[in-house]
Amino acid sequence: MASIEDKPSIEDVQEFWDRQPCNIKHSNLDKNSKKYYQEVENKRYFVEPHIPTFAEFEKYKDKNILEIGCGIGTDSLSFAKNGANITCIDLSKKSLEICEKGFKQYNLNAEFIHCNAEEISDLKNLVNKKYDLVYSFGVIHHSPNPEKIIENIYKVLKPGGELKIMLYATNSWKKIMIDSGYDQYEAQNGCPIAKTYTNDEVKELLFQFSNINIIQTHIFKFKIKEYKKNIFIYEDWFLNMPPKMLDSLNNKLGWHLCIKAIKQL
Repeated sequence: MASIEDKPSIEDVQEFWDRQPCNIKHSNLDKNSKKYYQEVENKRYFVEPHIPTFAEFEKYKDKNILEIGCGIGTDSLSFAKNGANITCIDLSKKSLEICEKGFKQYNLNAEFIHCNAEEISDLKNLVNKKYDLVYSFGVIHHSPNPEKIIENIYKVLKPGGELKIMLYATNSWKKIMIDSGYDQYEAQNGCPIAKTYTNDEVKELLFQFSNINIIQTHIFKFKIKEYKKNIFIYEDWFLNMPPKMLDSLNNKLGWHLCIKAIKQL
């Protein structure tokens, strides 16, 4: 399992995401407007179309969902729009504040908790509630101790409950580019922790769970300069690649490991 640094602190991680919450620049509109959250959602799911397929937002009406690392709330809102009972937690206070504003814009309800997911087993209301789904997309690999978060997820899930998480893939195009000095882990510089995983390491991390399913996908294909202006042009090396070849590359060298598992009855 690879990482940027061996021993950064949880405070380093919080400061990094408070400085620039993930996807916050997907729209330049006022964050007190519904249009801001609509633009963020549109860009996120256009660039990462596998997210709605993986999350299955429409599946969880009236179900209790805990999202670990809700960020500015795009996926949380998608669950809530489909009738789920959502609890949003995040280490970044700024991210959580923006997430809460989004729920207000849509007149939707959620529980918002500012906390470190390594310590959620100390929050008795979460443990006692027992969730049908714990969802976390691209978050756990930024923790100093991912195994603690997984242990806590197991505690708060009801028997037979689902786990859906995304972790970064070691065997990926992006990791090759990072290691070659052509890319970095996140949009902003200086991410203190970003671990990557092989499939075997995922299974080791989730040793308490059953029915583990891993799908690899997502190579970011767009030119960055134009992308920041909402102009979506493929990098030259992807532009003339046959679609079947590009699909195969996504499945073999994608950056995202989309993982589903079940807490045993």
